[in-house]
Amino acid sequence: MPVFGRVVLQWPQIVPETGRGKTETDTVEKSSAAAPAARRTALAWLGGLVRTMRIKQWVKNGFIFIPILFDGKIAQLEPLVRVAVAFALFCVLSSAVYVLNDLVDVERDRQHPKKRFRPIASGQLPIPIAIVAAIVLPVVSIGAALVFSVPLGLVMIAYYAKDLAYSFYLKNVVLVDVLTLASGFILRVIAGVVVITVTNFSPWLYVCMGMLALFLAVGKRRQEMLMMAENATAVRAAFREYNMALLDDMLRMVMISLLMSYVLYTVEARTSMGGYYMLLTVPFAMYGIFRYLYLIHVRGEGSAPDEVLFKDRPLLITVILFVLSTGAIIYLLPKMLN
Repeated sequence: MPVFGRVVLQWPQIVPETGRGKTETDTVEKSSAAAPAARRTALAWLGGLVRTMRIKQWVKNGFIFIPILFDGKIAQLEPLVRVAVAFALFCVLSSAVYVLNDLVDVERDRQHPKKRFRPIASGQLPIPIAIVAAIVLPVVSIGAALVFSVPLGLVMIAYYAKDLAYSFYLKNVVLVDVLTLASGFILRVIAGVVVITVTNFSPWLYVCMGMLALFLAVGKRRQEMLMMAENATAVRAAFREYNMALLDDMLRMVMISLLMSYVLYTVEARTSMGGYYMLLTVPFAMYGIFRYLYLIHVRGEGSAPDEVLFKDRPLLITVILFVLSTGAIIYLLPKMLN
């Protein structure tokens, strides 16, 4: 029986009984008791929808702020507000994608050791309500984006089309699946570019962000495959084509490319910042990457990069120091040198 049907059958007390022998007082009492039960059920559904929207993973949309940060305009109110609006709209759209993914993968998620506790897979969120959310959220976010900025709306349409293709097909195509995941982060960076006037944003940052996203995607695939072992192919068809040796080689290749592309960016950044000072941020970037490798190889973590970031204090501190040092070099150092 569908999930929605099972939930409805739990509500017999909401429908007033009209059988013989029932007094008006009995009916009023039952109606009064039914109201709190209905509220509790509605709140449970709302809680399930919020969990499915994965608000914690909105941190990934922080890539939208990278152009304004590295372009030296984050202290300017109008560009900051425009980027913040783009961030908010992308958060709504990315939540719509999560709802859609959970709907498509509901049967596979029920076989996953962790994902089986997700609201749709566990039955907390009825499928019909999830379907409505999966339709309303993208329509609202993309529609608002087109009104706010047509280029932003087009980027969001491309992002959503990419995720539709990923949810229904590309997630099961070996290698293409991780490349598709990485492309989503590049589109976020592009979204941060099109809503403001960028003057000093280097194309090398597109490469860096793409490599970083690919690094995290491959690391996540590796940990999922390691965690699920023989059940991996039942959860995702693409795992039939992967093995640990391939994923480890991919991880090394992407890590080296990421470090090299960032170093090249810091060298090129001297044209807009007056020196090679951005090279001072390289140690933070290197330690962050090495720390993440340590977490997935030694600690066995890394299946969800956003969770790892907030759980591991050294990694979180490294990210904060990287952002602060970058901000100091871009915003404070030129004033000190002048």
